[in-house]
Amino acid sequence: MDQIKIGKFIAEIRKQKNMTQRQLADALSISDKTVSKWECGKGFADTSLILPLCQALDITSNELFLL
Repeated sequence: MDQIKIGKFIAEIRKQKNMTQRQLADALSISDKTVSKWECGKGFADTSLILPLCQALDITSNELFLL
């Protein structure tokens, strides 16, 4: 699992959906700093957030992990 690739993918999809980091964070009940950390490849979502993240971005977990 390449955190940098996944982070870039999250950022790309979020921007395609015209969402801000704050809007994605609010949808997941987390801080926008956490989303920023993911997008910079400095961390990754807790397992409990994977499905809600995929739902918020309208992607599958396979799309997220099979980069």
